[in-house]
Amino acid sequence: MINLPANVEEQRVKVQGVELYFLYKEDTALQSEQRPPVVFIHGNTGSCRWWDLNMDLPGFNTFAPDMPNFGLSGALDESDIHVYADYVLGFVDALEIGKPVIVGHSLGGAVALSLAARHSDRLSAVVLVDSSAPSGLVTPEEHYPVIEMFKTNHELFGNALGSVMPTLQDEQRKAMLVDLATKMNPDSFAGNARALSRFDVTDKLKSFDKPVAIFWGDMDSIITKDMVSETVSAFKASNPRLVEFPKVGHSPMVETPDRFNEELLNF
Repeated sequence: MINLPANVEEQRVKVQGVELYFLYKEDTALQSEQRPPVVFIHGNTGSCRWWDLNMDLPGFNTFAPDMPNFGLSGALDESDIHVYADYVLGFVDALEIGKPVIVGHSLGGAVALSLAARHSDRLSAVVLVDSSAPSGLVTPEEHYPVIEMFKTNHELFGNALGSVMPTLQDEQRKAMLVDLATKMNPDSFAGNARALSRFDVTDKLKSFDKPVAIFWGDMDSIITKDMVSETVSAFKASNPRLVEFPKVGHSPMVETPDRFNEELLNF
């Protein structure tokens, strides 16, 4: 396991009776008191460690939880995007951190979309990173047998995860992310794919008027340009900022963290 970056703390908190593991970095500059906190939400098979290289944002306090069913957090008896979003909101309430900027990756982007659709007054802004579209992401039925194999065939699982971060050269970091991915609730391997297939908040985002940024790696093998256009169109009142990362795959925060952090701070 790679050591945490300097000044990043690991903590635990109970939300609705479930223990959530999270990372936290406090900015000691006075300006952080006037700026909203940033909460990073990982994607499917992910964990808070996908955000290691993004926690140090000058002027901002940053938080990165493992959602329930993932990483080192407790498990649920269901896999559902809106339920995950409710736990994220409970996490924010438990830590009393106010109205955050939510940065959601992939499935975590769907969680951010759920919050924007249902709790817009609780957010300061939303950043969607290679996110599911507002109408969800359908996994073909013929893929589910392979998904089930991920539970026990860790080599196959590792190869699949590697494909979503194709330009990452740090093999030690990749191995750490894969190892944490294997700790996901076994029921959620297929469960999360089903949850994304039934997810749809398209009609509930038109009035969302907080700032929105959409980050997308143009080598993404999961999220297409058409899906990105759908997401942009859904936020009619926000005039979202679209940032493309050339020659980057599904995970710009680990593939090109310096550029990612620069664009996040610019936003």
